[in-house]
Amino acid sequence: METNHQAMGYDRAITMFSPDGRLLQVEYAKKTVKQGSSAIGMVCKDGVLLVTDKRLMSKLLIKESVEKIWQIDDHIAATASGILSDARVLIEHAQVKAQNNMITYNNKVDTLSVVKDVCQLKQVCTQSGGLRPFGVSLLVVGVDEMGPKLFETDPIGIYFQYKATAIGECDTEIEEILDKEYKDTMTIEQGLDLAVKALKKVLGKNFKTEGIDAAYIKTEEKMFKRIDRKEIEKSIKK
Repeated sequence: METNHQAMGYDRAITMFSPDGRLLQVEYAKKTVKQGSSAIGMVCKDGVLLVTDKRLMSKLLIKESVEKIWQIDDHIAATASGILSDARVLIEHAQVKAQNNMITYNNKVDTLSVVKDVCQLKQVCTQSGGLRPFGVSLLVVGVDEMGPKLFETDPIGIYFQYKATAIGECDTEIEEILDKEYKDTMTIEQGLDLAVKALKKVLGKNFKTEGIDAAYIKTEEKMFKRIDRKEIEKSIKK
């Protein structure tokens, strides 16, 4: 059926619905996310956690130059899967949103407002001629007055709130592990151990110690911090 729709040109424009009510360009964007490297987000009892695989493809690559966890504000961070250049545009948009909120209201922006703003931009690109959808999903974590939160946004501009979730390649397998082993009483340290264990299991031979990156925001401090390489290696060895 999809081949027939392609032949009839229903996938040539984002504004064109197929006869069975599908936006094929959006579905292609979602497939792009599935091909991206894995990322995991968790809400723990003492804060929020992001763990991601940077998928380092070459020994000659300077691993510090590959950024896949971004700070949006002191208390909000994000990671992505899919086209990372698309992600950078969305992250910069979110950073400006956070800065504008502080300038206008002298108050830190809440996590949901940032997520809604990013999703608004994503959604516009699903109904405007000459544009294409953002080929990226984001995991956004934050600690605000409402407590620690984790949101997932998809290419079409939909967002969902989770206790723990994964995006990118092997996301289904990782989510199965999280379903069985995640507990909301976990500390950030225990969450890191679980996330690393899940990545090791699903990535197999493609798992590279130096390619794992992680960051957290504690509920009490509300400050973005990257997890030290030694702590990540300690979790990998467990």
